[in-house]
Amino acid sequence: MLVTDSDEVLLEVESGVAVVTLNAPDRRNALTPAMATELIATFDEVDGRSDVGALVITAVGKSFCAGGDIATLTSAGQDPAAPAAYEGMGTIYDSFYRLGQVRVPTVAAVRGSAVGAGMNMLLAADLRIVASNARLLCGFLKRGLHPGGGHFVILSRLIGREAAAAMALFGEEINGTRAAQLGLAWEAVDDEMVESRARELAGRVAADPDLARTAVGNFRKEVVNGAVGWDVAMQYERPAQMWSMRRSAGTP
Repeated sequence: MLVTDSDEVLLEVESGVAVVTLNAPDRRNALTPAMATELIATFDEVDGRSDVGALVITAVGKSFCAGGDIATLTSAGQDPAAPAAYEGMGTIYDSFYRLGQVRVPTVAAVRGSAVGAGMNMLLAADLRIVASNARLLCGFLKRGLHPGGGHFVILSRLIGREAAAAMALFGEEINGTRAAQLGLAWEAVDDEMVESRARELAGRVAADPDLARTAVGNFRKEVVNGAVGWDVAMQYERPAQMWSMRRSAGTP
C-alpha cells in the first residue's frame, strides 16, 4: 500500500484503488487555488500509475466540500478580471474538470454537505455513493453568484431538466435518499458505510486496470460527453472489444 500525504490532499493506493481525500475540515473542505493545485497534481500522479484501475474521492470531516473558499470568492469579487483572481478561479474549475478526465473509473464517496463547486466535484465522478442524510445543494444563486464550471450541463445530464432547474435555479436542497431517487447517485447508504461501499465498487473494476481505462474512456465518449447514436457507439466499442477479446485469448 502506498500512502502520500500533502497538506490538504491525501492519496492512498491499495489493491489497484487510489483513494483521494480532501483534508481541510476546518473550512469544510472548501476549495482554494492552492488546494485545487494539489488535487490536480494528485490526479496527475494517479494517471501516471499503471497499477491503478479506479479512484475514490472522499473527504475528512462533516462536509464533502463546501464549494469555493469564501475568502477566495470575496477576493475574486473585488476585481474578477484581475490576473491573479481570474487564474485562481480557473484553477478551482480545473480541479473538478481534471477529476472528470482521470483515466480510470471514479467514484465519489459523499458524506455531509456538498455545495456549489463541491457539487461540481461529485458530479465530475463517474459514479456517486452518498450518505442518506447528505445535504446536496447548488447554492450559487443563494450566494448571489451565477453557477460556474459548467454546472448546468453536468447536473442536468444526470437528473434532467426539471430537477436541474429546481436545484440550480430555485435553490432546492436534497438529501442522499432523494439524490438516489433522482439518479444523482447510484446508492444512498448509512453514513458509516459510504466509503466502504465506494471502495467495494472501485475494487471490482480496479482488478483489471488496462480494461478499466479502455472501458471508461469509451463510456465517457458515448454517454457522458454528449450521448452519441447507436451506430456511432458501435464504432467506438468495436476496436476496444476486439482488443479485449484478443487479450483474453492470450494473443500478444
